[in-house]
Amino acid sequence: MEYLDFEMPIKELEEQLQKCQIIGKESEVDVTATCKKIEKKLEKARKDIYKNLTPWQRVQLSRHPNRPYTLDYIKAICGDTFMELHGDRSVKDDKAMIGGLGKIGDQSYMFIGQQKGYNTKTRQYRNFGMANPEGYRKALRLMKMAEKFRIPVVTLLDTPGAYPGLEAEERGQGEAIARNIFEMTRLKTPIITIVIGEGASGGALGIGVGDRVYMMENTWYTVISPESCSSILWRSWEFKEQAAEALKLTGNDMKKLKLIDGIIKEPIGGAHSNREEAFKVVKDQIVSAFDELKDLSETDLVSKRMGKYANMGVYKE
Repeated sequence: MEYLDFEMPIKELEEQLQKCQIIGKESEVDVTATCKKIEKKLEKARKDIYKNLTPWQRVQLSRHPNRPYTLDYIKAICGDTFMELHGDRSVKDDKAMIGGLGKIGDQSYMFIGQQKGYNTKTRQYRNFGMANPEGYRKALRLMKMAEKFRIPVVTLLDTPGAYPGLEAEERGQGEAIARNIFEMTRLKTPIITIVIGEGASGGALGIGVGDRVYMMENTWYTVISPESCSSILWRSWEFKEQAAEALKLTGNDMKKLKLIDGIIKEPIGGAHSNREEAFKVVKDQIVSAFDELKDLSETDLVSKRMGKYANMGVYKE
């Protein structure tokens, strides 16, 4: 397990507990009471630390190297029923954007999301979760397929942004994202969107228009990363914590601004600390959201979705 800076008190207590347990096993000394005291301290430290996280600390947790990614969620939720689909039928198959059909119970879903890598080799293979235009065109192709067969769409957002390279711009990165946003607003099938990690800029919004949009507790969703915002405003990355605070990028901020529909509570310590629990709460949220949407007619579905986004940012003086 890797620990972030603010998690060091937890690491120290876990090491103390481990040493205490080893002493108990290797000697005749009864250390039960001591171990229980350390366990209580550990539990209290976990609650205190994760109850009072700053926006920047949530950004750090969303990037934790042990945090589950899109394919982890899909495989855990759908099991052997998931069938990945490839290619945009124009340029190539973008490995940073994955999609395919999977089942939860007897209901089929079209899953689409950005995929990051676990080590240097897979991160390069997945382009660090930054999709090219063909990735967004593949996503749109799969959404249109889902619409044709009346299958609900589930999108899982986890990207530092769309790929900003020259070749991406040459192939129409901006147009591809704009096209997706336009088409998703009028897609005649339910769309459920969940931010499972980083939700940065148009790269996330390109598959982020949904009837129901949720954020996991330790994720962020905004137009720019705190580091980039800091480098623009202060000409330095040193002010990323202040930038994270000012951007209002956490789930609580987004809920107050009525930009998302709900926050999915994570296990104490983040999704990586108890993966099975994280998979369960995401699965339950998908099923619950679909139950709310499945009886709506196509006309009502599109009308409510368009109305939802048209009302964002509206205020009265």
